[in-house]
Amino acid sequence: MTKKELAIDNHNKKYNCAQSVACAFSEEVGVDESILFKACEGFGLGMGCMECTCGALSGAITLAGFQNSDGNIDDPQTKAATYRLASQLVQRFKEKTGSTVCRELKGIDTGTILHSCPDCIMDGVETVQEILGL
Repeated sequence: MTKKELAIDNHNKKYNCAQSVACAFSEEVGVDESILFKACEGFGLGMGCMECTCGALSGAITLAGFQNSDGNIDDPQTKAATYRLASQLVQRFKEKTGSTVCRELKGIDTGTILHSCPDCIMDGVETVQEILGL
C-alpha cells in the first residue's frame, strides 16, 4: 500500500485530514501512531471549523517537527531549521492546491471547491515525501 493509499484509508476510518497524513508516516518518524493521532486531533476542520489552515498541511507540519526537532527542551537548536521545512511545506502545498485555508479549499464562501479533502490528503502526503523525504 502506498502512503497516499494508507492516508486515504485512514480518512475512511474517520481520521481527520491531519491525522490521516501524519499517521501514514508514524514508522518513518519513529512515533507511535496513537501519539500522532492524539497530537493531530485538534487540527481537524481547519483548526476552527474551516477558518484556518488545512488539516492535511497541519499534519505535514507536525511530521516536520517530529522528524527534525532535536527535542532538547533546555536548549533547542533546531527551531530555525524546522521553521524552514514548515515554510517549504506550506509553499509546496499551496502550489498544489491553490490555498492553505480549509474554508477556501472547500469553497465555503464561493461555492467553488478548489480541492476536496481526499485530494488535500494526497497532496499533503506527496508534499511530505518531496520536502521531508519520508
